Amino acid sequence: MSLPTLSAARGVALRVPSLETTAAWLLAVIWIFPLVYAVWAAFHPPAFMVRFDLFAPLTLENFANAWSQAPFARYYLNTFLLVTGVVLAQFVVCTLAGFAFARFPIPGRDILFMLVLIQLFVFPEVLIVENYRIASGLGLVDTITGIGLPYVASAFGIFLLRQTFKTIPRELEDAARVEGCGWMAILLKVYVPLAKPTYLAYGLVSISHHWNNFLWPLVVTNSVESRPLTVGLGVFSAPETGVNWATVSAATLLSIAPLLVAFLLFQRQFVQSFLRAGIR
Repeated sequence: MSLPTLSAARGVALRVPSLETTAAWLLAVIWIFPLVYAVWAAFHPPAFMVRFDLFAPLTLENFANAWSQAPFARYYLNTFLLVTGVVLAQFVVCTLAGFAFARFPIPGRDILFMLVLIQLFVFPEVLIVENYRIASGLGLVDTITGIGLPYVASAFGIFLLRQTFKTIPRELEDAARVEGCGWMAILLKVYVPLAKPTYLAYGLVSISHHWNNFLWPLVVTNSVESRPLTVGLGVFSAPETGVNWATVSAATLLSIAPLLVAFLLFQRQFVQSFLRAGIR
């Protein structure tokens, strides 16, 4: 085959999208279609829910109806308190546990670490009955503390921070020790600052998970005073309530708006934090 023919064939091959690219675009369209439909239904009157008219009138009435028909302000407060409390508690517990597994020569350390990792293979749904029994015994049913308590000790967070701490040179620890620092000072002044990308990556994952968590909060909450957004949205959109789907779509956007806006604003930092933390 002549050189021009090879060049032409190569150019055609470059212009034809690969199977992976086509599949990626197809999955992207499938994933984003429900969100696009929710945006359409939320910003248009109910009569245009299934009529895709480019000249259909826009309205914010669906958002006003959703906000007035359910205590979303209370749901937002509950969710914010829940997510903030869980993430901060996870940072403390996972930092201490990860540091101990990375640096302290504890007898049986590797066996203990393997036992911690077993948690990753246990579905949370399996533990719902036992978690509810413990929460009931502690008087934490229908409380924000009861929702977040089972998630404080995260095996994923302990593993991630332990692996990060093990990559930090021992020379920095020795230098801090020469300066008179104890273990806690070494942890706070050497290890924690160098692990900031890992904290950011894990924090983003944890916030997203607990903001969208549904099953356990549904089981352990009974009142508006402790109900997070996901459960509140589920109760609000139940068929027996008679709410139209335009209002439900508006309520859905109200629930996901903080995460969606945060991701759009901090998308670059979101991706870079995962790359720096070594997550592929």
